[in-house]
Amino acid sequence: MAQWALHMHGVGNASATMLGSSMATIEYEGEPWLTIDCGGEGLGAYMAHYGGVPKALFITHTHLDHIGGFERLFTSIWFGPLSGHRVRLYVPAPVVPLLHQRVADYPNVLAEGGVNFWDAFQLVPVSDAFWHEGVRLEVFPVRHHWPNTAFGLRLPGSLVWTGDTRPIPEILAKFADAGELIAHDCDWDGNPSHTGMTDLEREYSLELRQRMLLYHYANHEDGDRLAACGYRVARPNQTFALAAPILSMGQSCGGQGGGPAG
Repeated sequence: MAQWALHMHGVGNASATMLGSSMATIEYEGEPWLTIDCGGEGLGAYMAHYGGVPKALFITHTHLDHIGGFERLFTSIWFGPLSGHRVRLYVPAPVVPLLHQRVADYPNVLAEGGVNFWDAFQLVPVSDAFWHEGVRLEVFPVRHHWPNTAFGLRLPGSLVWTGDTRPIPEILAKFADAGELIAHDCDWDGNPSHTGMTDLEREYSLELRQRMLLYHYANHEDGDRLAACGYRVARPNQTFALAAPILSMGQSCGGQGGGPAG
C-alpha cells in the first residue's frame, strides 16, 4: 500500500443513502490520519472499516449529510474506550457558530447533565491553514449555498478535496497547482449548489479534469455515466494512492515520531 492514501467511506449526495454520505479519510501507512466530515452513513462506514472512531476531523460545512454523525460520535467517545480522550476537530472559523447551532446547542447533551457537547472534542478553529501531526494543510472557500459557509482542504502536492461546490476554476488554479489528486463534487446534472458534468467540462481545463476523482453523485447509474465519459469515479470503500505531500521548512512529516500519528 502507498504511504499516503485516500479512503472513501461514502460518495453519494444527500439523498443517495445507498452510496453513503460523502466522507473520506487521509491515511498514512495504512492508518487513519485525518478524516474529512462526519455524516451518519459515513461514520458508520468509518467505524466498520477501522474498528473505532476518528481521532481527528476536518469539517467542510454543516449540511447534515456531512455532520449528521456527530451525536453518535459524541456518545461513542464519551462512553467508549476513548472516554477521557478529546477528538481533535478542525473547523473553518466562519463555520464554528453554524456547527454549534446544528449539533451542540441543546440544553443537556446527556439526560443527567454534567457534561457539555464540546467536552468530547478539542475544537480548533482554522482560517487559511492549520497544522496536523507536523504537516501544514491549507483551507479555501468554495461555492456552496451562502458565502463563507463551505470550505475545501488541500494537502499540498498530494490531495485537494473540494467539498460540496459549484465549479471553482480560479480557486483550483491556485490550490491545485502541484499535481494533486482533485476529489471534486460532481453529479450528472448540476444545480445551483453542486457541479454537473456540463459544468465540469465548460469550466475546467483538460489538465485539471484529468486529475479529478468525482464523488457526491446521485446513484450507481450516474456514477457509471460519469465513468463512461473517461473520469475516475469514487465508489464506497475504495482507497486511492496519493503522492507524498510537499513539506516546506518547519514541517516534519508527522512530528517527533518520524511519521504522522494515526
